[in-house]
Amino acid sequence: MSRADLSSWTLRRRVAVLFAIAGILLGGIGGLASMTAVNSNKNLDVILDQTGPMRIAGQELYSAYLDQETGVRGYALSRSDTNLRPYEQGVATEQKLLAQIESLNDEHGTGAIRADLAAVRERSADWRHTVAEPTVAAAKAGLPDPATTGTGRFDALRVAVDRLQADILKLRNEAVADARRTASTLVTLMAVAAAVLLLVGAMLLLLLDRLVHRPVTDLAGQVRQVAGGDFDRPITSSGSPELRALAADVDGMRRQIAAELTVVRDARAEVLAINEQLELKAEELTRSNRDLEQFAYVASHDLQEPLRKVASFCQLLQRRYSGQLDERGEQYIGFAVDGAQRMQRLINDLLSFSRIGRITAGFKPVELDRVLTEVASQLEARAGEEAEISWSGLPAVEGEEPLLTTLFVNLVGNSLKFRRADVPPVIRVSAEREDDRWKINVRDNGIGIEREFADKVFVIFQRLHPRDAYEGTGIGLAIVKKIVEYHGGRIWLDLDVEEGTSIWFTMPVLPE
Repeated sequence: MSRADLSSWTLRRRVAVLFAIAGILLGGIGGLASMTAVNSNKNLDVILDQTGPMRIAGQELYSAYLDQETGVRGYALSRSDTNLRPYEQGVATEQKLLAQIESLNDEHGTGAIRADLAAVRERSADWRHTVAEPTVAAAKAGLPDPATTGTGRFDALRVAVDRLQADILKLRNEAVADARRTASTLVTLMAVAAAVLLLVGAMLLLLLDRLVHRPVTDLAGQVRQVAGGDFDRPITSSGSPELRALAADVDGMRRQIAAELTVVRDARAEVLAINEQLELKAEELTRSNRDLEQFAYVASHDLQEPLRKVASFCQLLQRRYSGQLDERGEQYIGFAVDGAQRMQRLINDLLSFSRIGRITAGFKPVELDRVLTEVASQLEARAGEEAEISWSGLPAVEGEEPLLTTLFVNLVGNSLKFRRADVPPVIRVSAEREDDRWKINVRDNGIGIEREFADKVFVIFQRLHPRDAYEGTGIGLAIVKKIVEYHGGRIWLDLDVEEGTSIWFTMPVLPE
């Protein structure tokens, strides 16, 4: 066993011995205190629950005897039954009070009180038989009062009651004296117990200072140095085995943190290098976007000008030499005009697609009911009189009204374009709320979209039908998808409808 272990074991043994001695002392003091407390409670019971009620009963007993004497004298003088009532009530009260005193004296009483009670009963019976009852009987019979010696017998009764009161008071005084002695003993025991506790506490604090406080303070200082950045400093402790085990665990944590910190520093260096590469890529992307914008500008001005010239001269040739060329020549001119016009439409659609999200006027609340009214007005010529375009319950969303108008123009325009020949087109626009988003649906009764083409319809330049069947550049739904995503939503094709086409897209709920 090392010196530190021996020291720790010695301190532990001292603490155990100290607690054992303190426990023995406090146990003895507690036993004495318990016995003293029992005696004190017994004395308090005698004072409060026995002698107190007995003294009150003795005083009331004296009053009951006076009532009896007064009632007998009054009845002898007046011969009225009303004056006899105090005597009768006094007799009943006497019996009750004597029984009460006798009951209270049974548990912790004395033989003197029992003898006093017997004397009182004897004197009371003697006075009642020799004085009270003959006087009452003579008064009822109309004879003179025969009680010529009643005063002496009643005085003897009063002396017996006074002796009873004196013995009750003596019992009370003895109980009070015993209570005072037990109270003094309890105070002394409590003072001794407090002194033992103070002594044990002082010794325990001294031992804890050597066993715990100093080693913990030293360990805390080492931990603070590591926390301050000195991760290479080893942590040790010369205290108890528990503290040395704790120091070893903390030191293991320090080594792990130091190793992870090295990894983090290496990772940080890699992240910085990657950030530099990302910044370079971002600069390249910025340059690429500028080149793309320049290309869009060129496409919108420089490329459209020769296309317009080609289309214009082809149309002039078509009008001027109409009827002079053979069928094949006129067909070639028609192909040229149609190609130039389609190229113009394709360039315009590409410009519209590239401008989404780049040229912005800022988001603001937009009423979709007003947007659909504008869309229906723009498509009125294409819809004709038979088409039915309806909407209901559309919310207000946050976005750019021109882009939202373009979105619905493309969706409703597609529904009008891909109509069925046997029934008039019916297009319904509805909305429902789901948590913090609006789900908006555009549904028609047109020719529909096959399930295998669900992922292709939103791809740019994807056409599902030949140009001679349905006109267009194949970019409309791609524009719709880009507008929806620009507004923070998503778009998908509902594949569970049995007839026509059903397209859903989401828009964020307008912030309150």
